[in-house]
Amino acid sequence: MVTGELKRQIDAVWNDFWSGGISNPLEVMEQLTYLLFIKALDEQQTLAENKANHMGEPIPSEDDIFPEGQEFRPEGRVEGRPYGDLRWSRFKNRPAAEMFDIVENYVFPFLQQRAGKSSHAKHMSGAKLTIPTPALLQKAVDGLDAVEMADRDTKGDVYEYMLSKIATAGQNGQFRTPRHIIQLMVEMMAPQPDDVICDPASGTCGFLVGAGEYIRREHPSALTRPAAAKHFHNGMFSGYDFDSTMLRIGSMNMQLHGVQNPNVSYRDSLAEDHAADAEAYSLILANPPFAGSLDYEGTAKGLLQVVRTKKTELLFVSLFLRLLRPGGRAAVIVPDGVLFGSTKAHKELRRILVEDQKLDGIVSLPAGVFKPYSAVSTAILLFTKTNSGGTDLVWFYDLHADGYSLDDKRDRLLDETEFGALVEGLTEDEHEKNNLPDALARWRERSGSELERAVSEQSFCIPRAQIASNDYDLNLNRYQEIVYDAIEYSSPVGMLDELSELENDILAGVEDLKALLA
Repeated sequence: MVTGELKRQIDAVWNDFWSGGISNPLEVMEQLTYLLFIKALDEQQTLAENKANHMGEPIPSEDDIFPEGQEFRPEGRVEGRPYGDLRWSRFKNRPAAEMFDIVENYVFPFLQQRAGKSSHAKHMSGAKLTIPTPALLQKAVDGLDAVEMADRDTKGDVYEYMLSKIATAGQNGQFRTPRHIIQLMVEMMAPQPDDVICDPASGTCGFLVGAGEYIRREHPSALTRPAAAKHFHNGMFSGYDFDSTMLRIGSMNMQLHGVQNPNVSYRDSLAEDHAADAEAYSLILANPPFAGSLDYEGTAKGLLQVVRTKKTELLFVSLFLRLLRPGGRAAVIVPDGVLFGSTKAHKELRRILVEDQKLDGIVSLPAGVFKPYSAVSTAILLFTKTNSGGTDLVWFYDLHADGYSLDDKRDRLLDETEFGALVEGLTEDEHEKNNLPDALARWRERSGSELERAVSEQSFCIPRAQIASNDYDLNLNRYQEIVYDAIEYSSPVGMLDELSELENDILAGVEDLKALLA
């Protein structure tokens, strides 16, 4: 958690960009990502040097990022510079004009040259410095250098705080999923050390980061056993997006949270064929963009075989079913229209989820949860791929409050200790402001005490047959009963008597007033 002085330092860096002429939050985030990556390369070099000195051996060539005694000369330039000049720890102390020359003409070309060196570096192939002046670059470098990011937790928290400042939706309907909603979905899915996890619309990789943090907390041995650690760093996480800026930001988010080599790659998930990835994943966590329709010609043929539609929200659910292996599970956010749309494609997709797969639950989210980006009503869809059915009951939860106000301001309503899905012991008043812990607790009891809940309560279970008889409508309001408190009214005669008595009191008061004035 970022508080106090650390928060003030980050805010100061952000404000420097705005006052320096860069007002697009995504551009600010992208430039900060480049600078953090450059800083991280210097830290990696320092670790390699310390290890080599301790072992009394030279640095292996594959780990020697800035080889001493050698020059880097960008393509098209006559003069080169020693690799050492490109290190953060050295150029940060140069005068502003010289630092700007080094970073613009040498460091950024160096990043582009290293694009094939790692999964993180590959997203730097199009890196471009857009910081306009030496003075702003110096402020940014000095500001980031002053931010203490010695450990993985702090690095991750700092970057998450920076991401929270992205307050504009992307051109393709992307927006940042609130961290507490991600936390709820990850806790519901409870990732395991042997899972293979995918987000086909990864954006900033918030879901993948959340899953990684869950594994670290609940399964610490996954990071100490060699085979499990290799899987965690190299095979567990895959994220796809077709926005290069988002890929850079998402990859950096994973790197700063300590995942060494995730598969974060460029892909148009709905347009490209997924034959190689079919049934490759055991867990999908996603909040895909649902901003319109695609042409049949521009849609992967494999998705149209599941359900023929042009709507992106339905196509993404088809994609999830295609990517999951049998036994794989998913927690994904969908617009409410998926739950009750009346088209043939809507009904068929819901029938597939209920009859051919195992639909585990629906969490109806409040309409303001994605404000100020979007006011669309959404829900969390929770299901398991079986290819053989298995839906007996579907668990529903009506989430009224997530800890924030539901207007465009999204002000926090509770203290930090009462916020999120993992807090315990909330009072009734606190629960009214934050339903997330209750939703998680009741999800875990969906095969137990939840079976006894009445449909008039906040959570309940509905039999498969009842859903089928309603055209597979999954809208919670279709099944929830609202109980109204009975109000007793006086009889008409009693009301007239009360009015007559009131009239007499008024007349008596008027007479008393006349007597006083006489």
